[in-house]
Amino acid sequence: MVAVLLSEAWQTGLHLALGLVAEEGKGLGHCLHPSSRKLLLILSPPESEASPSLCPEQVTNRGEAHLELNAFRRKHDCALVISGDSLEVCLKYYEYEFMELACQCPAVVCCRCAPTQKAQIVRLLQERTGKLTCAVGDGGNDVSMIQESDCGVGVEGKEGKQASLAADFSITQFKHLGRLLMVHGRNSYKRSAALSQFVIHRSLCISTMQAVFSSVFYFASVPLYQGFLIIGYSTIYTMFPVFSLVLDKDVKSEVAMLYPELYKDLLKGRPLSYKTFLIWVLISIYQGSTIMYGALLLFESEFVHIVAISFTSLILTELLMVALTIQTWHWLMTVAELLSLACYIASLVFLHEFIDVYFIATLSFLWKVSVITLVSCLPLYVLKYLRRRFSPPSYSKLTS
Repeated sequence: MVAVLLSEAWQTGLHLALGLVAEEGKGLGHCLHPSSRKLLLILSPPESEASPSLCPEQVTNRGEAHLELNAFRRKHDCALVISGDSLEVCLKYYEYEFMELACQCPAVVCCRCAPTQKAQIVRLLQERTGKLTCAVGDGGNDVSMIQESDCGVGVEGKEGKQASLAADFSITQFKHLGRLLMVHGRNSYKRSAALSQFVIHRSLCISTMQAVFSSVFYFASVPLYQGFLIIGYSTIYTMFPVFSLVLDKDVKSEVAMLYPELYKDLLKGRPLSYKTFLIWVLISIYQGSTIMYGALLLFESEFVHIVAISFTSLILTELLMVALTIQTWHWLMTVAELLSLACYIASLVFLHEFIDVYFIATLSFLWKVSVITLVSCLPLYVLKYLRRRFSPPSYSKLTS
């Protein structure tokens, strides 16, 4: 539902409603009459502004509000236009019924509204629907509405910067709102989802390895990695590639603006949901178990060699998983991957306390690490290929 809350005259709200109905693909030829199924007007404009051909009876008391709401209940695919006076009457006596019917409309235009009424509408939408609200305003009378909403957008204009200063985001022209939502908002949501879930994967993977290691040794309280190894894993070895995910994007900005249908995936919560969280948890458990059991059961019996093989495989697995997650490569992502790998290789010289430097230079070490890393990552690459092949996401159809 789109709700437009105005302080202007009711004719402005009428023209807005007609435009919103037109956007829904409805005809405009017969929308001007109040008995039309395409547009229902519930207004109480001043007599100097009222037009008998366009305006039904005024809503001034509980009985009239009851009649108008019952008449509106029988309408379908209507845009609702209501003035501040009529809105006050409807909310006073039939708040629940009015909000229920209004939420079923593709668009609702409230004209001649006071600042407190605008904030009240936003608050009622939050309470009745449980959904997030976005308020856009350009004047001081929109400040209360912007502050009440979950996300406020202020437009700088002739009325000053009160709205933009009180908002979460500020734009200079209203036409920039589309790019703010379709490009900046969409990319920010998807990047935040990918980054947060990958951080969980990074931590859960090493935790799984520690759990497997402890279970094999009868749950002895012996840490698998100590000192600089555990610190380096959380910082210089994996930090740059993981945080480079904030540069990722699935489609170009022009494509995102041209196909607003891509925004529907965000409304459904597909990038960040219980399903995606569970998938990342299972991936973490699989990779952590594969790396640890591979190093323990298949190859080595010396603890220092187990640490070298498992930790190197873990670092390579994380770097490959970042590469698997990336959809559009940026040159800084490549730099981050190579820089992290170079930092790990260079630091091996100084990690003789934890890793056998002579062992890592042998062919045995290299092929064992390669096999474990391949087993932990190759199935995921195959699954990603099969998914894009047989069940491609919406954006892949536009980029192929």
